[in-house]
Amino acid sequence: MRDFTNDLRDLSRRLGEAEEYLKIGASRARLSELEIEISRPDLWDDQDLAKKINSEYANVKSDVDEYDTMRAIVDDLDVLHEMAREIDDESQESEIETGIAKVASGLGVLEMRSLFTGEHDVVDVIVQINAKDGGVDAQDWAELLMRMYTRWAERRGFVVDVDDISPGAEAGIMSAEFTIKGRYAYGLMTSERGTHRLVRISPFDNQGRRQTSFATVQVWPVMDAPDLEVNESEIRMEVFRASGAGGQHVNKTSSAVRLIHEPTGAVATSQEERSQLQNREKAMTRLKAMIAAKIEEEHQAEKDRIAGKTAMVGWGSQIRSYVLQPYQMVKDLRTEVESGNVANVLDGDLDGFMEGYLRWRRAQSE
Repeated sequence: MRDFTNDLRDLSRRLGEAEEYLKIGASRARLSELEIEISRPDLWDDQDLAKKINSEYANVKSDVDEYDTMRAIVDDLDVLHEMAREIDDESQESEIETGIAKVASGLGVLEMRSLFTGEHDVVDVIVQINAKDGGVDAQDWAELLMRMYTRWAERRGFVVDVDDISPGAEAGIMSAEFTIKGRYAYGLMTSERGTHRLVRISPFDNQGRRQTSFATVQVWPVMDAPDLEVNESEIRMEVFRASGAGGQHVNKTSSAVRLIHEPTGAVATSQEERSQLQNREKAMTRLKAMIAAKIEEEHQAEKDRIAGKTAMVGWGSQIRSYVLQPYQMVKDLRTEVESGNVANVLDGDLDGFMEGYLRWRRAQSE
């Protein structure tokens, strides 16, 4: 009978660490409070509050349930292992080995959560992509990036809501704004903030020359910013006809709204609602979240400067290169994480790059 003592001991150690970084004790107490809240008959009188409480309840319960399930499996495996070794029952090896692999995999997922150290990492994310240098190739590249993030979100079971797309003159897109909804969506997508560089044989060049194209990605957390005061005179509003679902209404009214905050250049768009007023309110909420996030970033940058910390790569900086010719390679310039399977990466296989960034970010902050 194979001895799994060290494997089981390692799992117990990792579970102990998970109990600490998931704050299981505090989560159990919070879960009890939330159970009382969600049972209140008047909870849905305030729908925004109800959604917030239900979302927190689902997240906290998920952490506690996952931890409890893995702890129970390890406890059962310990007992099974001890009994099997006493009678030298080799027939139990396969079951023990499978159980250890299952818990190890689950702990890998939980350990990723310890990397989410940002205040807003857990929330949904607003993503904006803009084509930059490279003409029609850059516009095509911007569209490829949008597809890449959409496929990545689908792989994780996240929801993508497209808020605005500006088509390119010949192909691709000039810009896009969309919201990815899912737990830790913002924390994961912080790895994508910056300039993305593509090198390939241009499909739009009759002479088949190599072309370098650039597109920028910006991300903001979806958060409430009710106390933030914004000077209305600093906001420029544009209206346009909505695209997508909506039937005849879409073609007859300019109900979609785009708000531009002149001092920061922040842009927020909404076209989901049927009225211009509703879209303006929704776009204003997004705009305030963007401005609040920018203020937080500036405050953190100032703290880092005073503390003498190295500035992290930010907006406008080249973060990753995607090379299709003369060789194939995707390389993150901050973390040195790379992949030779460009097709998979462009199809949404980004988890390795995101985890690498989160580990790099934690190291930078230490």
